[in-house]
Amino acid sequence: MIRRATAALLVLWALGFLWFASTLPRPAGAEQTDAIIVPTGAAGRIERGLDLLEEKHARMMLVTGVDREVRPGEFASEFDVPDETMECCVTLGFAAVDTRSNAAETAQWVRQNKVRSLRLVTTDWHMRRAAGELERTLPAGVTVVEDAVVSEPSLRILFVEYHKLLASSVARRVWD
Repeated sequence: MIRRATAALLVLWALGFLWFASTLPRPAGAEQTDAIIVPTGAAGRIERGLDLLEEKHARMMLVTGVDREVRPGEFASEFDVPDETMECCVTLGFAAVDTRSNAAETAQWVRQNKVRSLRLVTTDWHMRRAAGELERTLPAGVTVVEDAVVSEPSLRILFVEYHKLLASSVARRVWD
């Protein structure tokens, strides 16, 4: 009995991992949203968010999880962001240190800025967990467009992120 249950769990885990690794989220289309949300982390996220902002897919952007030592001028210089864009449209969030706190920082910013729709820009392997955490914390009625930055994650990254997603899902069910 215990062997069968263990074998069944192992098969479910393996099928889940196969699904996770083979069906990574893709970039979104040209949907217009109020805001763009970019959690810091893997390469390409901030650049994608800034490109979308420049293309007028949204009127403002939050970069959540910025290191506390980074200054707006340094950020602008590193990513070649004009001063006018920094002043009007880009908010650097310094409160978050992980995906869960990215979601909390985002939810607070969304409330303060009366955002009704947002585009979440994060890496393909991170999207499911980031979107799940965000869904838990956002005010009711906020639409989220998932816009994945395509990457070529290693097996190690996929393995670790799959387990973080499982843990996050279990925690959500236990605490909600």
